[in-house]
Amino acid sequence: MTDHANPSVSVAGGSMPLLGFGTWQIPDADAPAAVGAALEAGYRHIDTATGYSNQRGVGKALAAAGLARDDVFVTTKLPPDNADRVRQTIEESLDQLGLDHLDLWLVHWPPDGEARPDVWEQVVQAQADGLTRAVGVSNYSLAQIDELTEATGTTPAVNQIRWSPAEYDAEVAAGLQQRGVVLEGYSPFKASNLQDPTLVEIARAHDADTAQVIVAWHVAHEFVVIPKSSNPERIRSNAAGAHLELSSDEVTRIDGLAG
Repeated sequence: MTDHANPSVSVAGGSMPLLGFGTWQIPDADAPAAVGAALEAGYRHIDTATGYSNQRGVGKALAAAGLARDDVFVTTKLPPDNADRVRQTIEESLDQLGLDHLDLWLVHWPPDGEARPDVWEQVVQAQADGLTRAVGVSNYSLAQIDELTEATGTTPAVNQIRWSPAEYDAEVAAGLQQRGVVLEGYSPFKASNLQDPTLVEIARAHDADTAQVIVAWHVAHEFVVIPKSSNPERIRSNAAGAHLELSSDEVTRIDGLAG
């Protein structure tokens, strides 16, 4: 059975597979089939959020797969509107997912656009209490991450941001790396032109498609990538990109697609 637990990157409490399965806009009723197909295809990292309203469906797929808990890396997220009920939110997530702990819990967006160290302190407390192995943020700026670190002494393990070759920003990538924060990209295909001549040429050289090349580019940089699909064939195809090895010249050419 194919297993995409590796390549991975270290985070608190274990290893985070660079290839994850995104579930944004997958309805709860469809989540068992889609996530089940991903787990069957070898994905070992599942990304959901309270705001996606599909945690129960994701939980059903996890239970049905029969995999050991430590074999699947599960991420969910705290909505900014729940900033006043942090503990209650993670407990609800665990209940809906059917888990006793998360691997990663993220603050989904800065509440009211602010870093909110007071909220972050409660997220870190949930980690200290064993409800999640690692904690991080999503859609935070470098300055906001610094504010959290300075206020609490705890730096987010991960920053999940919209990311693709078209949105590549070397300064952001370097800034996160300098802070020891893993860059996790979402919507890898959304801003990308899958017919871009550079991507098409590189894909042909590897007998691959351009979506696979985009996944491979993330992995080459050690960016976590969470492509989403409800189509089992596409789910399998996207995963193959995690094992496609690009040359350093190809990676540099793809970097150059950023506007």
